Amino acid sequence: MSRYTREDIIRLIEEEDVEFIRLQFTDLYGTLKNVAITSSQIKKALDNRCMFDGSSIERFAAIENADMMLKPDPDTFAIFPWRPQQGKVARLFCDVCQADGKPYGGDSRQVLKKAVEEARKLGYVFNVGPELEFFLFDMDENGLPTTNTNEQGGYFDLGPVDMGENVRRDMVLTLEDMGFEIESSHHEAAPAQHEIDFRYADALTTADNIMTFKLAVRTIAKRHGLHATFMPKPKAGVDGSGMHINMSLEKDGKNIFWDPADENGLSREAYYFIGGILKHAKAITAVANPLVNSYKRLVPGYEAPVSIAWSTSNTSPLIRVPSEKGEGSRVELRSPDPSCNPYLVLAVCLKAGLDGIQNQMEPPASVNRDLFHMDAKEKEEAGIDQLPGNLKEALEELKKDPLVLSVLGDIGPKFLAAKEAEWNAYSAAITQWELEQYLYRV
Repeated sequence: MSRYTREDIIRLIEEEDVEFIRLQFTDLYGTLKNVAITSSQIKKALDNRCMFDGSSIERFAAIENADMMLKPDPDTFAIFPWRPQQGKVARLFCDVCQADGKPYGGDSRQVLKKAVEEARKLGYVFNVGPELEFFLFDMDENGLPTTNTNEQGGYFDLGPVDMGENVRRDMVLTLEDMGFEIESSHHEAAPAQHEIDFRYADALTTADNIMTFKLAVRTIAKRHGLHATFMPKPKAGVDGSGMHINMSLEKDGKNIFWDPADENGLSREAYYFIGGILKHAKAITAVANPLVNSYKRLVPGYEAPVSIAWSTSNTSPLIRVPSEKGEGSRVELRSPDPSCNPYLVLAVCLKAGLDGIQNQMEPPASVNRDLFHMDAKEKEEAGIDQLPGNLKEALEELKKDPLVLSVLGDIGPKFLAAKEAEWNAYSAAITQWELEQYLYRV
């Protein structure tokens, strides 16, 4: 059931003295886009009469089909707490449609909605709880971001060692003002690294929340004179930032991953879901870890998974089953990072898991050893495969996986072309490391 009707939105805008409404959507790369309208134009927007040129956004739409329509989702209405309290600013997430009103296949939100609808027809609701990590760095005298910090805090440290404590507090309060239920916030393992966790929700709501979360975190950080970055690995020698995804399926109001009769507390559906994720893990990596930089995080020694395995007792494999049982039963995918497009990642994870359920894919035995300290020979003997080692390898795996490509639909070819161009540009670049290693020696 919808939270808001068209009339509710019009009434709230008037009662709350909202002057500007930002109509937001997400591009191929997971970057938030928007156009601002005044309150006088809200009826036009709610009648789906706001058009824009999709061809002006990189790899979004062809120039011969440039006219795109924004279709606001009334349930996503929210007021930005950090904007003026007179003449407030609100937002609505939008679906992107073609000029004739049909859903646009190049819109990542539509990709997730399609996957969610397919799950609904099978009787499932896909619930997701993300864990986003980020760094808070200093800005230079021109207001540009750096990777500098004077902070030396570590995991679960508190002030004054944790110098970001007050910033996180403001972030949490801002997010709560926007309707988030914040479960925890803390300093992470690396200096200047932080994590804020919010309550799980259905997949579409969660993807919208991730986009809102990143905007709020960046905005509040800037107010404190800091730059918040969700770059996976901004500094060498320390842990990178992940976005662990906790997933479960609900049917008839109950979490179907829970089975008290099983030694691990898992149902057959949960096992099959894990089997599906593991089968498609290499292709999922291209979507869940979409940057050249993503693979600087996915290396041994920094708490990020590199092995395609699952466990009920440790955090080193790709998939972990947390100890919480009952309605809290879930499967945690630990590889994604916060640079990804959340709509695409949740869509491919859902479809991979459903593929496992529909085809009864039994996962291999759980690995309860510390995979971080197993050598290559031990992993080979145990039949444990590895995630792709770089973006190029991940893209090649994506090309070989028809299910994941089918989920991406029209976005698939654009995504592959964009990311292959990114890899080629990176491969041709001369890095500072190369200059330091070779310039004076060769």
